[in-house]
Amino acid sequence: MSLLQMYSRIVRLSKGLMIHTAHKHSATTACLSEKKLSRYFVDYRRVRVVAGSGGNGASTFHSEPRKEWGGPDGGNGGAGGDIIIKVDPRVKSLASVSAVYSGKNGEAGRNKDRCGRSASSTYILVPLGTIIKEGGKSVADLFCHGQMYTAAYGGVGGKGNHFFLSNENRAPINATPGERGQERVFQLELRTMAHAGLVGLPNAGKSSLLCAISNARPAVAAYPFTTLKPHVGIVKYRDHEQVAVADIPGLTPDAHLNSGLGISFLRHIERCRILLYVLDMSSAEPWKQLQQLCFELDQYKMHLSHRPSAIVANKMDLPDAWNNLRALRNHVHQRVIPVSALTGDNIEQLILHLRELYDDYPLDNFMNILADL
Repeated sequence: MSLLQMYSRIVRLSKGLMIHTAHKHSATTACLSEKKLSRYFVDYRRVRVVAGSGGNGASTFHSEPRKEWGGPDGGNGGAGGDIIIKVDPRVKSLASVSAVYSGKNGEAGRNKDRCGRSASSTYILVPLGTIIKEGGKSVADLFCHGQMYTAAYGGVGGKGNHFFLSNENRAPINATPGERGQERVFQLELRTMAHAGLVGLPNAGKSSLLCAISNARPAVAAYPFTTLKPHVGIVKYRDHEQVAVADIPGLTPDAHLNSGLGISFLRHIERCRILLYVLDMSSAEPWKQLQQLCFELDQYKMHLSHRPSAIVANKMDLPDAWNNLRALRNHVHQRVIPVSALTGDNIEQLILHLRELYDDYPLDNFMNILADL
């Protein structure tokens, strides 16, 4: 075999190895992307927190040559670590929250009047919009970036025998142990923080509409309950203003009674400043869809349907949609925006009207409403 033939064979083998490696890398990448897409969204957690205990006080006496009665020199114990729940904007779900958290214990005191080191705090990172409940009652509402809530306080460190030194007792031998930290059980509920929410019946085209007005890419399919967890998309405007729009899973009859996981879906609507009712115009009598949606919202939370809203008449590309649109306008007094999420018709008008509602409804008023909930 000549030198040229050997070189050609080596080149062919190297190319084959590179192609095999590339195929293997692409398969691995596709597998990882599927895992990311199917990652579970958790909006409820039951958490048990146990703060750290304080360190014990020391009972020691000073001892050195030519000093027989050095006296007590036992130091105090350090305080136990607190457990703090903190909002982190990088966290989007409660999936990373564990069921049990235990704080660090403080160090015990030592001789020569050396106090034990206090333990550092343990942080539980939660997403924006988390509500903390204890025994069914709300104790904290975390709706600001960096907001914190001390879930359990660490125990106080024990006292060393030097603490008990007095004129009456010049040689105390007693020292106290550190106190145990608090132990509490919380229920964490995540309510999606978005400026506007897409509310509609199953298979009304909410996910397709979110894809049309934002860069979000939720799962879209031709069957009900494609969306089981809320998705948030960002609508960007030319003046660099950004409006967050949430795709709320479809509501079924008796959703306020938790039919079809209705309570877990309605929970996310509470935080939306603007409601966009998405109606399927391919069905007859679309105004009954609006009546059903408003009924479920008001049964879940009084006057929830009275927030600034607009009616989005979706699927205008289907037959009989325009006839149903005319009938809808005869039954409602709100503004109706006909769109087609599939073809993109009239999407610009919806985006402009969303900005008008966003500007007309100040954030300060909405924060006052959240504080009263």
